[in-house]
Amino acid sequence: MSNRRPAAIMTAFLLCVPLAAAAQSSNTETYQQLNLFGDVFDKVRSDYVEPVTDEKLVEAAIDGMLTSLDPHSSYLNTKAFEDMQVQTKGEFGGLGIEVTMDQGVVKVVSPIDDTPAFKAGIQPGDYIVQIDGKPVLGLSLQEAVEKMRGPVNSPIKLTVKRGTQDPFDVDIKRAVIKIQSVRSHLEGNVGYIRITSFSEQTEVGLEAALQKLRKDSNGKLVGLVVDLRNNPGGLLDQAVAVSDAFLDKGEIVSTRGRKADSGQRFNAKPGDLADGLPLVVLINGGSASASEIVAGALQDHHRAILLGTKSFGKGSVQTIIPIPGHGAIRLTTARYYTPSGRSIQATGIVPDIMVEQAKIEKVAAAPYGGRSEADLPNALRNDNAPANDNKPAPGAATPPPAGTTPPVAGTTPPAAATPPAAAPGAPDNSEDASQDYQLQRAVDLLRGVALLNQRQAANN
Repeated sequence: MSNRRPAAIMTAFLLCVPLAAAAQSSNTETYQQLNLFGDVFDKVRSDYVEPVTDEKLVEAAIDGMLTSLDPHSSYLNTKAFEDMQVQTKGEFGGLGIEVTMDQGVVKVVSPIDDTPAFKAGIQPGDYIVQIDGKPVLGLSLQEAVEKMRGPVNSPIKLTVKRGTQDPFDVDIKRAVIKIQSVRSHLEGNVGYIRITSFSEQTEVGLEAALQKLRKDSNGKLVGLVVDLRNNPGGLLDQAVAVSDAFLDKGEIVSTRGRKADSGQRFNAKPGDLADGLPLVVLINGGSASASEIVAGALQDHHRAILLGTKSFGKGSVQTIIPIPGHGAIRLTTARYYTPSGRSIQATGIVPDIMVEQAKIEKVAAAPYGGRSEADLPNALRNDNAPANDNKPAPGAATPPPAGTTPPVAGTTPPAAATPPAAAPGAPDNSEDASQDYQLQRAVDLLRGVALLNQRQAANN
C-alpha cells in the first residue's frame, strides 16, 4: 500500500468508522476493512482510465455506503445540503417533483402542484428512464437529481415510462419552485383544504385557511375535506402540528430507533381548530411520509374518514446530520408508528372508503325524454300540491310504444364513472373540482353526515 495516501483517505476513514469501532482500536476486523477501502482507493486513483479527484471518489464512496442501506439514506455535499435547507423553507429551484430510486431508475413519488413537472403532466408512479437523452440507469439518486437541476428557464427533456405504455418524451423548462403548501376554497358549505407538502409554512398556512373558510362561509361550514393526495411529506414537526390542529388529546405519532432510549412520542395539546367539524382526508399512492403520519393519526383517533387509495408506505424517519466542513448525511434513524402502534412501512395506510380516481361523464338522456307520472294521460292529481303543479307540461311526451317497459320505479341511472387514462389513484391535474371524482365523493359524504345530524337533532 502506498505511503503517500492523501489526507482525503483519512477523512474518509473518519467518516466511515462507526463510533463504537473508533473507540475500540483493537477491533482488527474493522481496520482490515478500512485497509481494503484504502487499497481500492489507491488503485482507482492510479489506474482508472481518466483522472478523477480525491473529493469525487470519497463522496461517491460515502454515498454508496449510505444508499446501500435503504432508499432514503444518502450523502449531501455542500451544495445539496444548502438546496435541501432552502427546500424545507418552501422555495427552491428545479422541476417540482419528489422522486425516489426504484430498479435503478428514478421513480416519481409525486409532482408538486403548479410546478413545471405538474403542468407537463408528470404523474405519480412514472419512471424517468432518460434525462436529455442519456440513460438514468447506473446513476445514483443524487446524481440524477443534480442532472435535473439547472438554471431557471433552461429546457430539459425527460423520457418517461408510464405503466404499459411505450416510453415518451416530456419537454419541461426549469423554474424557481415556490410552494404555497396550503390552499383552500369552498365547495358549497364544505371547506376544502389542500396541503401539498409539509414545509415551515404549513402550520401557519393551515390556520389561515381555516379562518378564511369560516369567514367565506359565514360560519356555516358543515365539514372539511383535507386533501393529502400526492403529498410527498416533509418536516415531522409540521405533520405533528397539522394533526394537532384537529385533535384535542392523545398520541399523534411515536418514533423508535435502534437504541432503547431514542424513542419519542408526540401528543396533541387541548384544542381542535376545526371545532369538531366532520373531516374527510383524501389520500392516494402519492401520499407519503409526513402525510401518512397525519392520515394515520386522524384515522386511529376516529377523527376523520380516510377516502381514496392506499398510501405510499414510507414509515421511516430521516435525520440530517451535518458534517463540519463538508455537507451532511441523511440517515434513516427510526421508524414511526401511528397511535395504535401500526407501522405503515412498505404497507401504506388503507383508506376507510376505497375510491379510485375516475372521470365523471354524464349519461345519455333518459328513455322517453325523462317523462314522469305527471306526464301520463289522466294521471291522478296530488291533493297537497298547488293546482298548477298537476297540469301536464306543454308538449308532454306520449306513452311508450307497445311492448316497451319504462324504467323500474325508484331507480335512477347513476353518472357513468370510468377509470382515467392517467395513473391509478392520481387526481386529474385540472383545477376543475367538479371533475375530481374522489373530491366529489368526499363532499357528498360530508353533506350526507350533516343532513343526518340535522335530522337526528330535529327528532330529539
